[in-house]
Amino acid sequence: MKITRALISVSDKTGIAAFARALERQGVDIISTGGTAALLRKEKIPVREISSFTAFPEVLEGRVKTLHPRVHGGLLYKRGNAKHEAEARECGFEPIDLVVVNLYPFEATIAKPGVKLAEAIENIDIGGPSMIRSAAKNYESVTVVVDPADYDAVLENIRDNKGKTTMKLRERLAIKAFARTSDYDRAISSFLNKEQTTDASFSLSLPLAMRLRYGENPHQSAALYGDFDEYFEKLHGKELSFNNILDISAATNLIAEFEEPTVAILKHTNPCGVGSDSDLRKAWDKAFATDKQAPFGGIIVCNRPLSEPLAKVIGEIFSEVLIAPDFEGEARAILQKKKNLRLIRLKTPAEEARPATDVRSVCGGVLVQDADTAGENTQKIVTKRRPTKTELKAMVFGWRVVKHVKSNAIVYSKADRTLGVGVGQMSRVDASRIAIWKAKEAGLSLKGSAIASDAFFPFPDGLIAAAEAGATCAIQPGGSVRDKEVITAANERKMAMIFTGIRHFRH
Repeated sequence: MKITRALISVSDKTGIAAFARALERQGVDIISTGGTAALLRKEKIPVREISSFTAFPEVLEGRVKTLHPRVHGGLLYKRGNAKHEAEARECGFEPIDLVVVNLYPFEATIAKPGVKLAEAIENIDIGGPSMIRSAAKNYESVTVVVDPADYDAVLENIRDNKGKTTMKLRERLAIKAFARTSDYDRAISSFLNKEQTTDASFSLSLPLAMRLRYGENPHQSAALYGDFDEYFEKLHGKELSFNNILDISAATNLIAEFEEPTVAILKHTNPCGVGSDSDLRKAWDKAFATDKQAPFGGIIVCNRPLSEPLAKVIGEIFSEVLIAPDFEGEARAILQKKKNLRLIRLKTPAEEARPATDVRSVCGGVLVQDADTAGENTQKIVTKRRPTKTELKAMVFGWRVVKHVKSNAIVYSKADRTLGVGVGQMSRVDASRIAIWKAKEAGLSLKGSAIASDAFFPFPDGLIAAAEAGATCAIQPGGSVRDKEVITAANERKMAMIFTGIRHFRH
Protein backbone atom coordinates (compact mmCIF):
# COMPACT_ATOMS: atom_id res chain seq x y z
CA MET A 1 0.00 0.00 0.00
CA LYS A 2 1.08 3.55 -0.64
CA ILE A 3 2.72 5.30 2.32
CA THR A 4 0.28 7.99 3.43
CA ARG A 5 1.21 8.46 7.08
CA ALA A 6 4.54 8.29 8.94
CA LEU A 7 5.32 8.42 12.65
CA ILE A 8 8.77 9.85 13.37
CA SER A 9 10.34 9.82 16.85
CA VAL A 10 14.14 9.81 17.02
CA SER A 11 16.85 10.45 19.58
CA ASP A 12 19.59 10.52 16.95
CA LYS A 13 18.36 13.28 14.67
CA THR A 14 21.07 12.81 12.02
CA GLY A 15 19.51 13.41 8.61
CA ILE A 16 15.94 13.33 9.90
CA ALA A 17 14.95 16.79 8.63
CA ALA A 18 15.98 16.01 5.05
CA PHE A 19 14.26 12.63 5.25
CA ALA A 20 11.02 14.13 6.59
CA ARG A 21 11.07 16.90 3.98
CA ALA A 22 11.36 14.30 1.22
CA LEU A 23 8.40 12.40 2.70
CA GLU A 24 6.35 15.60 2.93
CA ARG A 25 7.01 16.28 -0.75
CA GLN A 26 5.57 12.83 -1.46
CA GLY A 27 2.37 13.91 0.31
CA VAL A 28 3.01 11.88 3.46
CA ASP A 29 1.22 12.99 6.65
CA ILE A 30 3.89 13.23 9.38
CA ILE A 31 3.21 12.61 13.07
CA SER A 32 5.96 13.22 15.59
CA THR A 33 6.84 13.57 19.26
CA GLY A 34 8.56 16.09 21.53
CA GLY A 35 12.00 17.17 20.38
CA THR A 36 11.62 15.58 16.96
CA ALA A 37 8.41 17.54 16.28
CA ALA A 38 10.08 20.76 17.45
CA LEU A 39 13.00 20.20 15.07
CA LEU A 40 10.71 19.51 12.11
CA ARG A 41 8.63 22.63 12.81
CA LYS A 42 11.82 24.67 13.00
CA GLU A 43 12.69 23.32 9.55
CA LYS A 44 9.24 24.42 8.29
CA ILE A 45 8.07 20.85 7.77
CA PRO A 46 4.35 20.29 8.48
CA VAL A 47 3.99 17.94 11.43
CA ARG A 48 1.23 16.74 13.76
CA GLU A 49 2.00 16.29 17.44
CA ILE A 50 1.40 12.76 18.70
CA SER A 51 -1.05 14.09 21.32
CA SER A 52 -3.33 15.47 18.59
CA PHE A 53 -3.22 12.10 16.81
CA THR A 54 -4.06 10.09 19.94
CA ALA A 55 -6.29 12.76 21.54
CA PHE A 56 -4.34 12.11 24.72
CA PRO A 57 -1.60 14.30 26.21
CA GLU A 58 2.00 13.30 26.82
CA VAL A 59 2.17 12.53 30.56
CA LEU A 60 4.56 11.43 33.27
CA GLU A 61 7.40 13.62 31.96
CA GLY A 62 7.10 12.02 28.54
CA ARG A 63 7.19 8.42 29.82
CA VAL A 64 3.77 7.89 28.21
CA LYS A 65 3.18 9.42 24.80
CA THR A 66 3.11 6.72 22.11
CA LEU A 67 1.76 3.89 24.28
CA HIS A 68 -1.76 4.29 22.94
CA PRO A 69 -4.21 2.04 21.04
CA ARG A 70 -4.47 4.52 18.16
CA VAL A 71 -0.73 4.22 17.62
CA HIS A 72 -0.45 0.46 17.92
CA GLY A 73 -3.82 -0.19 16.29
CA GLY A 74 -2.75 1.95 13.34
CA LEU A 75 0.42 -0.12 13.06
CA LEU A 76 -0.87 -3.60 13.71
CA TYR A 77 -4.19 -4.05 11.97
CA LYS A 78 -3.99 -6.29 8.89
CA ARG A 79 -4.59 -4.36 5.71
CA GLY A 80 -7.04 -6.17 3.47
CA ASN A 81 -8.45 -8.25 6.33
CA ALA A 82 -12.18 -7.45 6.43
CA LYS A 83 -12.55 -8.02 10.17
CA HIS A 84 -9.46 -5.95 11.01
CA GLU A 85 -10.52 -3.18 8.63
CA ALA A 86 -13.96 -3.01 10.24
CA GLU A 87 -12.57 -2.94 13.79
CA ALA A 88 -10.05 -0.28 12.81
CA ARG A 89 -12.84 1.95 11.46
CA GLU A 90 -14.95 1.33 14.54
CA CYS A 91 -12.08 2.22 16.88
CA GLY A 92 -10.96 5.19 14.81
CA PHE A 93 -7.55 3.72 13.96
CA GLU A 94 -5.84 5.65 11.20
CA PRO A 95 -3.23 3.59 9.34
CA ILE A 96 0.44 4.34 10.06
CA ASP A 97 2.43 3.03 7.11
CA LEU A 98 5.95 4.11 8.07
CA VAL A 99 7.65 4.22 11.49
CA VAL A 100 11.00 5.97 11.92
CA VAL A 101 12.34 5.41 15.42
CA ASN A 102 15.74 5.26 17.05
CA LEU A 103 15.95 4.72 20.75
CA TYR A 104 17.00 6.64 23.84
CA PRO A 105 20.82 6.46 24.01
CA PHE A 106 21.01 3.84 26.75
CA GLU A 107 24.29 2.32 25.57
CA ALA A 108 25.97 5.73 25.34
CA THR A 109 24.64 6.65 28.78
CA ILE A 110 26.03 3.60 30.58
CA ALA A 111 29.37 4.02 28.77
CA LYS A 112 29.93 7.31 30.60
CA PRO A 113 32.32 7.09 33.58
CA GLY A 114 30.51 7.10 36.90
CA VAL A 115 27.00 6.89 35.47
CA LYS A 116 24.35 6.57 38.16
CA LEU A 117 21.68 3.89 38.13
CA ALA A 118 18.88 6.49 38.12
CA GLU A 119 20.28 8.17 35.00
CA ALA A 120 20.57 4.82 33.24
CA ILE A 121 16.98 3.94 34.15
CA GLU A 122 15.66 7.19 32.68
CA ASN A 123 17.39 6.35 29.41
CA ILE A 124 15.51 3.08 29.00
CA ASP A 125 13.15 3.60 26.08
CA ILE A 126 9.72 1.98 26.37
CA GLY A 127 7.54 3.50 23.69
CA GLY A 128 10.21 3.30 21.00
CA PRO A 129 10.82 -0.48 21.18
CA SER A 130 7.06 -1.04 21.40
CA MET A 131 6.44 0.88 18.17
CA ILE A 132 9.36 -0.79 16.45
CA ARG A 133 8.08 -4.26 17.34
CA SER A 134 4.50 -3.47 16.31
CA ALA A 135 5.64 -2.11 12.96
CA ALA A 136 8.12 -4.94 12.37
CA LYS A 137 5.52 -7.58 13.20
CA ASN A 138 3.24 -6.11 10.52
CA TYR A 139 6.02 -5.67 7.94
CA GLU A 140 3.73 -7.03 5.22
CA SER A 141 2.14 -3.57 5.27
CA VAL A 142 4.33 -1.31 7.43
CA THR A 143 7.86 -0.04 6.83
CA VAL A 144 10.04 0.36 9.94
CA VAL A 145 13.33 2.29 9.97
CA VAL A 146 15.67 2.21 12.99
CA ASP A 147 18.94 3.36 11.40
CA PRO A 148 19.60 6.75 9.74
CA ALA A 149 21.88 4.90 7.31
CA ASP A 150 18.72 3.44 5.71
CA TYR A 151 16.99 6.78 4.98
CA ASP A 152 18.32 7.11 1.43
CA ALA A 153 17.45 3.51 0.53
CA VAL A 154 13.89 3.98 1.78
CA LEU A 155 13.39 7.21 -0.14
CA GLU A 156 14.80 5.67 -3.31
CA ASN A 157 12.51 2.67 -2.88
CA ILE A 158 9.47 4.93 -2.44
CA ARG A 159 10.34 6.97 -5.52
CA ASP A 160 10.95 3.90 -7.64
CA ASN A 161 7.65 2.29 -6.62
CA LYS A 162 5.20 5.20 -6.91
CA GLY A 163 4.99 5.97 -3.20
CA LYS A 164 5.20 2.37 -1.99
CA THR A 165 7.99 0.22 -0.59
CA THR A 166 8.80 -3.32 -1.70
CA MET A 167 8.24 -6.40 0.41
CA LYS A 168 11.95 -7.22 0.11
CA LEU A 169 12.92 -3.89 1.66
CA ARG A 170 10.27 -4.09 4.41
CA GLU A 171 11.37 -7.58 5.33
CA ARG A 172 15.05 -6.57 5.53
CA LEU A 173 14.21 -3.54 7.66
CA ALA A 174 11.99 -5.61 9.96
CA ILE A 175 14.79 -8.09 10.61
CA LYS A 176 17.11 -5.18 11.38
CA ALA A 177 14.47 -3.70 13.68
CA PHE A 178 14.07 -6.88 15.73
CA ALA A 179 17.85 -7.21 15.96
CA ARG A 180 18.06 -3.65 17.27
CA THR A 181 15.44 -4.14 19.99
CA SER A 182 17.12 -7.41 20.94
CA ASP A 183 20.50 -5.69 21.31
CA TYR A 184 18.89 -2.85 23.26
CA ASP A 185 17.18 -5.18 25.72
CA ARG A 186 20.39 -7.15 26.08
CA ALA A 187 22.36 -3.99 26.93
CA ILE A 188 19.80 -3.11 29.60
CA SER A 189 19.71 -6.56 31.17
CA SER A 190 23.51 -6.83 31.14
CA PHE A 191 23.89 -3.45 32.81
CA LEU A 192 21.29 -4.18 35.49
CA ASN A 193 22.74 -7.64 36.00
CA LYS A 194 26.14 -6.07 36.65
CA GLU A 195 24.65 -3.38 38.91
CA GLN A 196 22.83 -5.93 41.02
CA THR A 197 25.71 -8.45 40.81
CA THR A 198 23.23 -11.28 40.32
CA ASP A 199 24.96 -12.87 37.30
CA ALA A 200 21.55 -14.32 36.50
CA SER A 201 22.27 -14.68 32.79
CA PHE A 202 24.78 -13.91 30.07
CA SER A 203 24.00 -12.90 26.52
CA LEU A 204 25.99 -11.52 23.62
CA SER A 205 24.92 -10.05 20.30
CA LEU A 206 27.42 -8.80 17.72
CA PRO A 207 26.94 -7.68 14.13
CA LEU A 208 28.35 -9.78 11.30
CA ALA A 209 31.73 -8.35 10.32
CA MET A 210 32.63 -10.81 7.58
CA ARG A 211 31.96 -14.33 6.39
CA LEU A 212 35.12 -16.42 6.21
CA ARG A 213 36.05 -18.98 3.56
CA TYR A 214 36.17 -21.64 6.27
CA GLY A 215 37.03 -22.09 9.92
CA GLU A 216 40.00 -23.58 11.71
CA ASN A 217 39.92 -26.37 9.12
CA PRO A 218 38.46 -26.41 5.58
CA HIS A 219 35.45 -28.56 6.55
CA GLN A 220 34.29 -25.99 9.16
CA SER A 221 32.17 -22.96 8.22
CA ALA A 222 32.97 -19.70 10.02
CA ALA A 223 32.23 -15.99 10.33
CA LEU A 224 33.62 -13.03 12.25
CA TYR A 225 31.28 -10.90 14.37
CA GLY A 226 31.88 -7.59 16.13
CA ASP A 227 33.91 -4.46 15.37
CA PHE A 228 37.25 -6.01 14.41
CA ASP A 229 37.64 -3.39 11.65
CA GLU A 230 37.69 -0.60 14.23
CA TYR A 231 41.05 -1.88 15.44
CA PHE A 232 42.66 -3.41 12.36
CA GLU A 233 42.93 -2.38 8.71
CA LYS A 234 44.12 -4.82 6.06
CA LEU A 235 46.39 -2.91 3.68
CA HIS A 236 47.51 -5.76 1.46
CA GLY A 237 47.19 -9.47 0.84
CA LYS A 238 44.60 -12.22 0.68
CA GLU A 239 41.43 -12.33 2.73
CA LEU A 240 41.95 -13.02 6.41
CA SER A 241 41.27 -16.57 7.53
CA PHE A 242 39.83 -17.82 10.81
CA ASN A 243 43.32 -18.77 12.00
CA ASN A 244 44.78 -15.43 10.84
CA ILE A 245 42.28 -13.58 13.01
CA LEU A 246 43.08 -15.72 16.05
CA ASP A 247 46.80 -15.09 15.50
CA ILE A 248 46.30 -11.34 15.03
CA SER A 249 44.43 -11.16 18.31
CA ALA A 250 47.08 -13.19 20.13
CA ALA A 251 49.88 -11.06 18.66
CA THR A 252 48.14 -7.84 19.68
CA ASN A 253 47.61 -9.09 23.23
CA LEU A 254 51.31 -9.98 23.47
CA ILE A 255 52.74 -6.76 22.04
CA ALA A 256 50.52 -4.75 24.40
CA GLU A 257 52.80 -5.94 27.24
CA PHE A 258 55.71 -3.82 25.96
CA GLU A 259 56.26 -0.06 25.97
CA GLU A 260 59.79 -0.16 24.53
CA PRO A 261 60.23 -0.84 20.78
CA THR A 262 59.55 -4.56 20.43
CA VAL A 263 59.11 -7.20 17.74
CA ALA A 264 57.37 -10.52 18.38
CA ILE A 265 57.01 -13.59 16.18
CA LEU A 266 54.14 -16.01 16.83
CA LYS A 267 53.04 -19.37 15.47
CA HIS A 268 49.63 -20.88 16.23
CA THR A 269 49.08 -18.06 18.79
CA ASN A 270 52.27 -18.98 20.71
CA PRO A 271 55.25 -16.60 20.82
CA CYS A 272 58.36 -18.23 19.38
CA GLY A 273 60.58 -15.15 19.73
CA VAL A 274 60.37 -11.66 21.25
CA GLY A 275 63.02 -8.93 21.21
CA SER A 276 63.25 -5.31 22.35
CA ASP A 277 65.68 -2.61 21.20
CA SER A 278 65.61 1.10 20.42
CA ASP A 279 66.49 0.00 16.86
CA LEU A 280 63.53 -2.03 15.58
CA ARG A 281 65.81 -3.89 13.15
CA LYS A 282 67.93 -5.12 16.08
CA ALA A 283 64.77 -6.02 18.00
CA TRP A 284 63.88 -8.26 15.07
CA ASP A 285 67.30 -9.93 15.16
CA LYS A 286 66.80 -10.79 18.84
CA ALA A 287 63.31 -12.17 18.26
CA PHE A 288 64.25 -14.15 15.16
CA ALA A 289 67.37 -15.62 16.78
CA THR A 290 65.24 -17.41 19.39
CA ASP A 291 63.89 -19.81 16.78
CA LYS A 292 64.76 -19.49 13.09
CA GLN A 293 62.56 -22.40 11.97
CA ALA A 294 59.20 -21.77 13.65
CA PRO A 295 58.62 -18.31 12.08
CA PHE A 296 58.06 -19.89 8.65
CA GLY A 297 54.40 -19.08 7.90
CA GLY A 298 54.12 -17.20 11.19
CA ILE A 299 52.80 -13.89 12.46
CA ILE A 300 55.05 -10.86 13.04
CA VAL A 301 53.99 -7.90 15.16
CA CYS A 302 55.79 -4.74 16.24
CA ASN A 303 54.71 -1.77 18.34
CA ARG A 304 56.42 0.93 16.28
CA PRO A 305 56.01 1.99 12.63
CA LEU A 306 57.78 -0.62 10.57
CA SER A 307 61.03 0.69 9.08
CA GLU A 308 62.47 0.05 5.61
CA PRO A 309 65.50 -1.92 6.94
CA LEU A 310 63.16 -4.20 8.88
CA ALA A 311 60.87 -4.62 5.87
CA LYS A 312 63.81 -5.82 3.78
CA VAL A 313 64.85 -8.51 6.24
CA ILE A 314 61.27 -9.67 6.90
CA GLY A 315 60.81 -9.97 3.15
CA GLU A 316 63.47 -12.69 3.11
CA ILE A 317 61.22 -15.20 4.92
CA PHE A 318 57.69 -16.43 4.31
CA SER A 319 55.17 -14.97 6.75
CA GLU A 320 51.38 -15.07 6.85
CA VAL A 321 50.62 -11.76 8.58
CA LEU A 322 52.57 -8.65 9.54
CA ILE A 323 51.04 -6.21 12.05
CA ALA A 324 52.33 -2.71 12.79
CA PRO A 325 50.94 0.71 13.76
CA ASP A 326 52.20 2.00 10.39
CA PHE A 327 54.75 1.40 7.64
CA GLU A 328 57.53 3.92 7.00
CA GLY A 329 58.83 5.11 3.62
CA GLU A 330 59.35 2.28 1.18
CA ALA A 331 58.60 -0.40 3.77
CA ARG A 332 55.07 -1.00 2.54
CA ALA A 333 56.10 -1.07 -1.13
CA ILE A 334 58.79 -3.65 -0.35
CA LEU A 335 56.39 -5.90 1.54
CA GLN A 336 53.57 -5.60 -1.00
CA LYS A 337 55.75 -7.41 -3.50
CA LYS A 338 54.87 -10.55 -1.53
CA LYS A 339 51.29 -11.12 -2.71
CA ASN A 340 50.45 -13.69 -0.03
CA LEU A 341 51.66 -11.57 2.90
CA ARG A 342 48.81 -9.85 4.70
CA LEU A 343 49.76 -6.40 5.95
CA ILE A 344 47.67 -5.25 8.89
CA ARG A 345 47.71 -1.75 10.34
CA LEU A 346 46.88 -1.59 14.03
CA LYS A 347 44.64 1.48 14.14
CA THR A 348 44.68 1.93 17.94
CA PRO A 349 47.28 1.32 20.66
CA ALA A 350 47.51 -2.42 21.26
CA GLU A 351 46.33 -2.12 24.86
CA GLU A 352 43.08 -0.52 23.65
CA ALA A 353 42.42 -3.35 21.19
CA ARG A 354 42.69 -6.08 23.82
CA PRO A 355 39.29 -7.57 24.77
CA ALA A 356 38.16 -7.08 28.34
CA THR A 357 36.30 -10.40 28.43
CA ASP A 358 37.21 -13.92 27.36
CA VAL A 359 34.31 -16.08 26.15
CA ARG A 360 34.69 -19.73 25.19
CA SER A 361 32.15 -22.31 24.12
CA VAL A 362 31.87 -25.54 26.09
CA CYS A 363 29.48 -28.47 25.96
CA GLY A 364 26.11 -27.10 26.99
CA GLY A 365 27.07 -23.46 27.34
CA VAL A 366 29.85 -20.89 27.51
CA LEU A 367 32.57 -19.94 29.97
CA VAL A 368 33.05 -16.22 30.60
CA GLN A 369 35.99 -14.65 32.40
CA ASP A 370 37.88 -11.39 32.65
CA ALA A 371 40.77 -11.22 30.22
CA ASP A 372 44.19 -11.92 31.78
CA THR A 373 45.72 -8.44 31.89
CA ALA A 374 47.52 -8.81 35.22
CA GLY A 375 51.17 -7.77 35.23
CA GLU A 376 54.09 -8.40 37.56
CA ASN A 377 53.26 -5.75 40.16
CA THR A 378 53.54 -8.16 43.09
CA GLN A 379 57.14 -9.27 43.53
CA LYS A 380 58.21 -11.19 46.62
CA ILE A 381 61.86 -12.22 46.80
CA VAL A 382 61.89 -15.63 48.48
CA THR A 383 65.58 -16.58 48.21
CA LYS A 384 68.60 -15.55 50.24
CA ARG A 385 70.14 -13.82 47.25
CA ARG A 386 68.40 -10.80 45.81
CA PRO A 387 68.29 -10.47 42.02
CA THR A 388 70.54 -7.93 40.36
CA LYS A 389 68.94 -5.12 38.33
CA THR A 390 69.82 -6.97 35.13
CA GLU A 391 68.31 -10.20 36.44
CA LEU A 392 65.17 -8.37 37.51
CA LYS A 393 64.73 -6.93 34.02
CA ALA A 394 65.25 -10.39 32.52
CA MET A 395 62.64 -11.91 34.81
CA VAL A 396 60.10 -9.20 34.02
CA PHE A 397 60.69 -9.65 30.29
CA GLY A 398 60.15 -13.40 30.53
CA TRP A 399 57.08 -12.93 32.71
CA ARG A 400 55.46 -10.67 30.13
CA VAL A 401 55.97 -13.34 27.47
CA VAL A 402 55.15 -16.50 29.41
CA LYS A 403 51.57 -15.39 30.11
CA HIS A 404 50.96 -15.63 26.34
CA VAL A 405 52.39 -19.15 25.97
CA LYS A 406 50.09 -22.20 26.16
CA SER A 407 50.38 -24.04 29.50
CA ASN A 408 52.46 -25.66 30.76
CA ALA A 409 54.76 -22.83 29.77
CA ILE A 410 58.41 -21.99 30.37
CA VAL A 411 60.39 -19.06 28.95
CA TYR A 412 64.11 -18.42 29.26
CA SER A 413 65.03 -14.79 28.70
CA LYS A 414 67.50 -11.96 28.98
CA ALA A 415 66.52 -8.38 29.78
CA ASP A 416 65.69 -7.65 26.14
CA ARG A 417 64.94 -10.96 24.43
CA THR A 418 63.69 -14.50 24.67
CA LEU A 419 66.20 -17.35 24.52
CA GLY A 420 64.04 -20.47 24.68
CA VAL A 421 60.29 -21.13 24.80
CA GLY A 422 58.69 -24.36 26.06
CA VAL A 423 55.05 -24.61 24.99
CA GLY A 424 52.03 -26.62 26.11
CA GLN A 425 53.55 -29.64 27.83
CA MET A 426 51.80 -31.96 30.26
CA SER A 427 54.85 -31.78 32.55
CA ARG A 428 56.47 -28.51 33.57
CA VAL A 429 59.93 -30.04 33.59
CA ASP A 430 59.33 -31.21 30.01
CA ALA A 431 58.39 -27.63 29.03
CA SER A 432 61.70 -26.52 30.56
CA ARG A 433 63.64 -29.23 28.72
CA ILE A 434 62.07 -28.24 25.40
CA ALA A 435 62.93 -24.58 25.99
CA ILE A 436 66.54 -25.59 26.77
CA TRP A 437 66.68 -27.75 23.64
CA LYS A 438 65.25 -24.95 21.49
CA ALA A 439 67.89 -22.53 22.81
CA LYS A 440 70.64 -25.07 22.08
CA GLU A 441 69.27 -25.60 18.54
CA ALA A 442 69.35 -21.82 18.02
CA GLY A 443 72.94 -21.65 19.28
CA LEU A 444 71.98 -19.46 22.26
CA SER A 445 73.59 -19.74 25.66
CA LEU A 446 71.35 -19.78 28.73
CA LYS A 447 74.20 -18.76 31.01
CA GLY A 448 73.00 -15.93 33.22
CA SER A 449 69.42 -16.19 31.95
CA ALA A 450 66.10 -15.92 33.77
CA ILE A 451 63.47 -18.64 33.76
CA ALA A 452 59.78 -17.68 33.88
CA SER A 453 57.06 -20.23 34.65
CA ASP A 454 53.36 -19.52 34.12
CA ALA A 455 52.47 -21.58 37.22
CA PHE A 456 54.30 -22.83 40.27
CA PHE A 457 57.01 -25.48 40.12
CA PRO A 458 55.33 -28.54 41.68
CA PHE A 459 58.74 -30.13 42.32
CA PRO A 460 62.30 -28.79 42.48
CA ASP A 461 63.27 -30.74 39.32
CA GLY A 462 62.18 -27.98 36.89
CA LEU A 463 64.17 -25.35 38.75
CA ILE A 464 67.20 -27.65 39.05
CA ALA A 465 67.11 -28.28 35.29
CA ALA A 466 67.04 -24.50 34.73
CA ALA A 467 70.04 -23.97 37.01
CA GLU A 468 71.98 -26.70 35.27
CA ALA A 469 71.20 -25.04 31.94
CA GLY A 470 72.69 -21.76 33.18
CA ALA A 471 69.73 -19.78 34.61
CA THR A 472 70.66 -17.66 37.61
CA CYS A 473 67.17 -16.42 38.55
CA ALA A 474 63.54 -17.48 38.36
CA ILE A 475 60.13 -15.87 38.43
CA GLN A 476 57.02 -17.89 39.18
CA PRO A 477 53.67 -17.53 40.98
CA GLY A 478 54.52 -19.71 43.98
CA GLY A 479 51.82 -21.52 45.91
CA SER A 480 52.99 -25.14 45.68
CA VAL A 481 52.92 -27.38 48.77
CA ARG A 482 56.61 -27.94 47.95
CA ASP A 483 57.53 -24.25 47.73
CA LYS A 484 60.05 -24.71 50.56
CA GLU A 485 61.79 -27.50 48.65
CA VAL A 486 61.93 -25.36 45.51
CA ILE A 487 63.28 -22.37 47.45
CA THR A 488 65.88 -24.61 49.09
CA ALA A 489 66.98 -25.89 45.67
CA ALA A 490 67.32 -22.29 44.49
CA ASN A 491 69.35 -21.27 47.54
CA GLU A 492 71.65 -24.28 47.17
CA ARG A 493 72.42 -23.11 43.63
CA LYS A 494 72.69 -19.44 44.62
CA MET A 495 69.75 -18.51 42.40
CA ALA A 496 67.50 -15.51 43.02
CA MET A 497 63.79 -16.22 42.86
CA ILE A 498 60.63 -14.10 42.88
CA PHE A 499 57.09 -15.17 43.66
CA THR A 500 54.44 -13.05 41.93
CA GLY A 501 51.35 -14.56 43.52
CA ILE A 502 49.75 -14.46 40.04
CA ARG A 503 49.24 -17.49 37.82
CA HIS A 504 48.98 -17.29 34.03
CA PHE A 505 47.46 -20.58 32.87
CA ARG A 506 46.47 -20.43 29.21
CA HIS A 507 44.53 -23.46 28.04
